[in-house]
This record gives sequence, C-alpha cells and structure tokens, in this order.
Amino acid sequence: MKLVIMERDGVINEDVDDTVTSPAEWKPIPGSLAAIARLHRAGWRVVVATNQSGIARQRLDLDALTLIHDRMHRSVAEAGGLIDAVFFCPHAADEDCECRKPKPGLYLDIARRLRVDLKSVPVIGHSLDDLQAARAVGAHPILVKTGKGTETLSHHDLGSDVSVFRDLTSAVDALLTPDAGS
Repeated sequence: MKLVIMERDGVINEDVDDTVTSPAEWKPIPGSLAAIARLHRAGWRVVVATNQSGIARQRLDLDALTLIHDRMHRSVAEAGGLIDAVFFCPHAADEDCECRKPKPGLYLDIARRLRVDLKSVPVIGHSLDDLQAARAVGAHPILVKTGKGTETLSHHDLGSDVSVFRDLTSAVDALLTPDAGS
C-alpha cells in the first residue's frame, strides 16, 4: 500500500490566523484538490493528520469540525480524489497530550489503525511540528511553502532529510515520478 499523510490547514486549505470555524471558511489552496485526486488515481491512500486546538479553545465544536471535513471530502471527491481518513488532535498546546504534533501520537494511531509501518512514508506539512512528528515515527518529512511553510523554512534549520516543495502540487509531482515516494 502506498500511503501519504498530510496536514490539513496550510497544505490542503488556506491557513488562517486562529482556526477554520465553519465550512464557509474552508478554502482550498489552488491545485491541492487536483493533487490529492492524482494521488488517489495513482493508487495512494491519503490520510490527513491535523491539530485542531480550536475545539479545546471552544472556537468550534465537533459538529462544526465534522461539517468542515464533510466539505473537504466532497470537494476532493468532486475533483476525482479521496481522502481515506482524517485524524485530529482536539487538545490545546498546554494540555500536553500525546496526540498533538510535534508529538507522534496521531501518526502512531494511524499506523496502528491501518496496520502499517510508517518508516519512509511521506508526511507533508507546513510547520516544524509536522516535520518533528514525522521524524519521530521514521517517516519522510516533506515541507510545502504554503501556509506557514516559508516562515518555517526561513526560521529553522530543517536538516537534510526534509524535502521542500512550493506547494502540494509540486510535492505530489515528485511523489508520482518514477523512483520517488514510497
């Protein structure tokens, strides 16, 4: 099975200052839906792993999050793609849970539920937290410059194991070329 894990905000949809609180606020980044569709057509399973502290901060509830994810799923389906699963952490940063990135709990849950080893699985994110969580499980960290990606790139030494791309479209281009991806 070919598997790719990606962050939602800043990778698939526009990142906002606080949190996306309604389906109307969920705006896909140009090209992201088509990129997911290309992965799906090429036989990849796409899983989203996202911190959603807006729940703990009472900026949105589980019903609103479900509606946002329904819109995302429908939008991807309309583009010809499929998101196989969405895993999220509902906790605030100060709760010190195991599922909030940069801790690896979300990814470990994905590995357990899908019965896969995440070694070398591409993980596409836009923040240092995304990259650190990927490293913690032996996955291949990929940074896109959308969302907070450019800021992350300019403020941190990411290391030689991180692949950097302009956006999800260019990251998917690299994954779908022969001898790339896993």
